[in-house]
Amino acid sequence: MNRYPLWKYLIIGIALVLGLVYTTPNFFGEAPAVQVSSAKATVKVDEAVRARAEAALKAAAIETTGIFVDANSIKVRLRDTDTQLKAKDAIDNALNPDKKKPNPEDRDEPYTVALNLLSNSPKWLTALHALPMYLGLDLRGGVHFLYQVDMKAALTKRLDALTGDMRTLLRDKNIRHAGIERQTGGIVVKFRDEATRARARTVIGDGLPDLALADGADGAELRLTATIKPEAERRVQENALKQNITTFNNRINALGVAEPIIQQQGADRIVVQLPGVQDPAQVKTILGRTASLELRMVCESPEESATFAAGQVPFGCERYTERGGVPILVRKQVQLTGDRLTDAQPGFDGQTQEPAVHLSLDSQGSRIFKELTRENVGKRMAILLIEKGRGEVVTAPVIRTEIGGGRVQISGRMTTQEANDVALLLRSGALAAPMEIVEERTIGPSLGADNIAKGFNSTLYGFAAIAAFMIAYYMLFGLISVIALASNLLFLIALLSLLQATLTLPGIAAIALTLGMAIDANVLINERIREELRAGASPQAAIATGYERAFGTILDSNVTTLIAGLALLIFGSGAVRGFAVVHCLGILTSIFSSVVVSRGIVNLVYGSRKKLAKISIGEVWRPAPDAAKHPAKA
Repeated sequence: MNRYPLWKYLIIGIALVLGLVYTTPNFFGEAPAVQVSSAKATVKVDEAVRARAEAALKAAAIETTGIFVDANSIKVRLRDTDTQLKAKDAIDNALNPDKKKPNPEDRDEPYTVALNLLSNSPKWLTALHALPMYLGLDLRGGVHFLYQVDMKAALTKRLDALTGDMRTLLRDKNIRHAGIERQTGGIVVKFRDEATRARARTVIGDGLPDLALADGADGAELRLTATIKPEAERRVQENALKQNITTFNNRINALGVAEPIIQQQGADRIVVQLPGVQDPAQVKTILGRTASLELRMVCESPEESATFAAGQVPFGCERYTERGGVPILVRKQVQLTGDRLTDAQPGFDGQTQEPAVHLSLDSQGSRIFKELTRENVGKRMAILLIEKGRGEVVTAPVIRTEIGGGRVQISGRMTTQEANDVALLLRSGALAAPMEIVEERTIGPSLGADNIAKGFNSTLYGFAAIAAFMIAYYMLFGLISVIALASNLLFLIALLSLLQATLTLPGIAAIALTLGMAIDANVLINERIREELRAGASPQAAIATGYERAFGTILDSNVTTLIAGLALLIFGSGAVRGFAVVHCLGILTSIFSSVVVSRGIVNLVYGSRKKLAKISIGEVWRPAPDAAKHPAKA
C-alpha cells in the first residue's frame, strides 16, 4: 500500500543528485577575470585570438585558473585582483599594439579587453555545464537606462524615402504631375487631368504597395494623397525598434559587460541594464555614437598597385584593412552612402548557392548604383563602415554586371555566419530612429552586496521558522516535510542555474514566497492523515488515503496560482517578470517535492512495517464517545 517501486526511488535519487550538482556552483562565488571581446563586428574572437592571449600571459609569467572561449568572447579566470590587472595590461598590449600611439586617430583597437567576474566553480562542474545563476542589476550593481524610441521620426524617415521613390517612379514611367508635396502624415501629388491621375494611381499602387491612395481635389486641381498603410506602419515601427536593439547589442560589446540585458519593453521602449558598470556617462557615449556606410571603388590600376607595392599610397587613394586583416587601397571619392540603404538580409546566391547578402536601396540610391555598376563592370567595389572617424572595409566584391532595381547582392568568399554578420552590420550601422532617456538609475556594488545578504538572511530565517513550527507540530512528519521543503529549494535553485536565469531582488522574494506556498501542501497532507486517523483508519490506510485525497486540493491550488504567475510573466515587464519566472518554477518544483519526495520518504520509514500501531504526526484529537451509546457506569 505504501511502497514505491524501485524506478520511482531512482527518479527521486537522480533528481536530488542533479539538483545538488547544479546548485553547488552558486556557493563557490566569483573569481576575478579578464574578458576579451570584439570591438568591431568584422573582427572575430576565435581560437587564434585565444592563442595570442595565452602567449601574452605566458610571457608575462601570469598563471590562470582557466581560459574559456564562447561564441562572442574569451574569458580568462585568475586568482586575485592584482593578477587580474596585470593580465589585463598584458593581453591588451598583445592584442591592441597600436594603443600606445600618441595620436588617437592612429590607434587601431580591434579588441576590447575588460575586467570581469567569473564563477569560481571547479573545472569538473564547469565541464558538466553546471554554472551559477546570473545576478541582476539590484544584486551586483550597475546602470539601468530606459530609452523611448521616437516612432514619429521613424515614420517620417520612411515617408521621406517613399517620397523620393514616388518621384523617381513617376519620372521613369513618364507620368507628368504638377508637383509632389510631403505633408504631415502623407504625400500629396497634384495632377491636371483625371486620366493622368488614374494612370499614376495604378503605377504607384503596383510599385509602392506600402502606400494607401485616396483621390481628392482642391478647386480645379486634382490630387492623389498617399499615406502609409496601418500594417506597413506597424512594420516600420517594429523594424526601427529591432534595429535599435541590434545596434545597442553591437555597441555594448565595447564595454566588455558580462551579461548585458537589452530588451524591448512595451511598444516603443528599450531597457538597457549593464551589471557591474558604474560609469553612466561612458555608456551614454557608446550607445549614442553614430556609424555610416560608404561605397567606394578599389584602387587597382597597374600604376597604383606598383606604387602601393613600393610602400607608398597613390594619390587619390587611402589604405584600409579588409576582412581578415588584408590591406586594400580604396579611392577617396565616396560613390554612395548608407543613407540610401533601406535593408540588408542574409541569403544565398541564386546561381552558385553561395552565402550572400542582399541589399535594398531607395530610388535615388538605385539610380546611382545602376550608373556606378554600369561604368565599372569587372572592377572591385569596396563597402566601408565608418565609425568615430575610422573606416574598415566590410567586403570588396567584383562587379559582374550592371545592377538596377535597387536590389544589390554581395557574395563570394563568405561563410553563412559571415553573411549573417555582414547583413547585421550593414543593417545596424546606425540607429533607425532617435531615442531619449526617460529613466536612469545607477546601483552601487555595495548596495548590491547588501541586497544579497538581506535576501539570503530573510530566506534562511523564514526556512528556519517554518522548520521549527513543522517539527514541533507534526513531529516526524514535520521533519519529513522540512526535508521535502529543502529538496524543493534545491530543485528551484538548480533549475534557475540550469536555465541560466538572472536572479534579482524580486526573484529572492519569489523564493521566500515559494517556501511558504510549498509547505502549505505538506500541511494539507498531514492534516488529511490526521483526519483519517481520527475517523478510525489504520496508520497505513491513513497515510495512503491522506496523500491521495490531498493531491487534488494541492493540484487545484497550485494550478490557479500558476495561472496568475503566467499572467504576470506574459503581461509584466522588468522586475515583475523576474518575480514571475521564479514564482512559476517554484510552483512546479513544490508539487514534485511536497507530493513525490515526501511520500517517498514516508514510504521508506513506514512502508515496510506490516503491523504499524501508530505514527509520529503529533497529537491526534479523537472525538469524545457518544454518551447515549456509552452510558456512564454507576
